[in-house]
Amino acid sequence: MFNCFLVEVSGNTIFVRRYGQGPAILLVHGFPRTSLMWRLLAPKLAENHTVICVDLRAYGRSGIPASSHDHFPYSKRAMAKELVEVMSKLGFPTFIVIGHDRGGRVSYRMALDHPKNVERLAVFDVIPILEAWKRADARFAQTYWPWSLLSQKQPLPESYLLGAPEAVFHNPFGEGSFGREVLQEYVSTYYNPARVHGICEEYRAAATIDVEHDRADKEASKKIECPMLHLWAEGGWLDTYYAKDGGPLGIWRQWAPKVQGQAIKGGHFFPEENPNDTAVLVKLFLSAS
Repeated sequence: MFNCFLVEVSGNTIFVRRYGQGPAILLVHGFPRTSLMWRLLAPKLAENHTVICVDLRAYGRSGIPASSHDHFPYSKRAMAKELVEVMSKLGFPTFIVIGHDRGGRVSYRMALDHPKNVERLAVFDVIPILEAWKRADARFAQTYWPWSLLSQKQPLPESYLLGAPEAVFHNPFGEGSFGREVLQEYVSTYYNPARVHGICEEYRAAATIDVEHDRADKEASKKIECPMLHLWAEGGWLDTYYAKDGGPLGIWRQWAPKVQGQAIKGGHFFPEENPNDTAVLVKLFLSAS
């Protein structure tokens, strides 16, 4: 069982799905999903935890703050701060955070910016933004098309998403095994021009100000000090492309001394496609000393 509600925060409203009772876990989705992507995993984690699934700003049923010329309102820093406020309002000053795709980047930024609030961190199928751009090439641009397309100046990417919203879900970075009802809830985000603009602003932030924030932390040798789990898709991009770097864990070890992880079956959206194995690995991580 779960309940849904809105949480008022500074300058915005965040939509929440809440499951279970106990210590808190925050689940943060990525593109092009909403908090609905956790519908199969969240109940498994809620056996002895309160699980809070949020819609990121502009997605689903959350609010759509105005952006700015530097895209800061859609930076991972701004989004992370907002979600820390959500958790505080719900009575959880400290919590575990788990993020997938764009939500994974919000989550690692949260661990860097708010270390006293984040007890443990799990990031699914992404590496830090700075590290991804540093290694970008033609293959990266062709595979990670949202990075290159959605970061373009307005209105090109907005026009694409609004003109063919279901096309995103017929691509490896969007497709899944869900039925029409779930698809329609996901796609509903892309019928709203303001929401689509907010999503593109987040990608623009990821090509500019987020890189600056990552670079400043790396140059200052700032680390993620809490225990960290990284899971990535078996046979996917991260499983093959970064071999010369020691794989994704080799990259994450530069940022998080306490990171562990492995590949998992299920494609980029393994939390949705393979929730059973995902739950097993997350529970092992949560129970480790």
